[in-house]
Amino acid sequence: MTPTVIALALFAAVLHATWNAVLRIGADRLWTVTVMSSAMTAVAIPFAFVLPLPPSSAWPYLVLSSCLQVGYSVFLVAAYRHGELGQVYPVVRGSVPLLVTLGGLGLAGQALAPLPMVGVVLVALGIMSLASGRGRAGLSSILLALATAVFIAGYTMVDAIGVRQAASPAVYATWICLLYGTLLPATFVLMRGRLAVDLRSRETHKALAGGVLSLVAYAAVIAAFALGPAGPITALRETSVVFAAVIGRVFLAETLTPRRIGACLVVALGAICLA
Repeated sequence: MTPTVIALALFAAVLHATWNAVLRIGADRLWTVTVMSSAMTAVAIPFAFVLPLPPSSAWPYLVLSSCLQVGYSVFLVAAYRHGELGQVYPVVRGSVPLLVTLGGLGLAGQALAPLPMVGVVLVALGIMSLASGRGRAGLSSILLALATAVFIAGYTMVDAIGVRQAASPAVYATWICLLYGTLLPATFVLMRGRLAVDLRSRETHKALAGGVLSLVAYAAVIAAFALGPAGPITALRETSVVFAAVIGRVFLAETLTPRRIGACLVVALGAICLA
């Protein structure tokens, strides 16, 4: 990989951890993630007028993926209500490649090679370490983080099939943003009764900034994939686990014990092996 590709992958990792930190410090996290989704929708709208409509075969995947992403958002918010960034984020990020690997093993009958097998063990050990010892994550935050990972793994596998049914990745991504950006506010209204957004408030500015960060992180990954091999780039992106722990300590005053640092490193290494 070239230095440019490495820089893009690491940049994406930092931004991904950062927008999760923005969500974690939100006064109302469900409201924050809903407003963040609005930023994604606003960017996608112009593309919807320029790009062709997805073919009919892609719509079931678009709808299912969008619904799973709404579930992911709701459970991530719940996980951050019960746990810190440096606890929840590593469990979510580490569990996703673990679940995707096990899903491929169970659903597609794929054989588990030695390196992914090591990754499975490392991620499991890292999560167990985060759930034990001084400053450990509570059971509720671990379970909610694992549930969040299930939703992410689900829409990841749906997207892997759905994007092939669409006319192009750009068309698929555009309509995912539009559908997700419609369904999440609707979910918020169903849960809370009303969605109020004051464009002059500091909380709105933070939420919109978080949405922009998530989009830039996504764009950085796509740019890296266009310039280098997908496997190593995906592996580098998993270093976001370590960045999240550091961000949690420096900006959110979270506890960062040697045990937690070690657990995050183990999870990151396991995710890299799975990637």
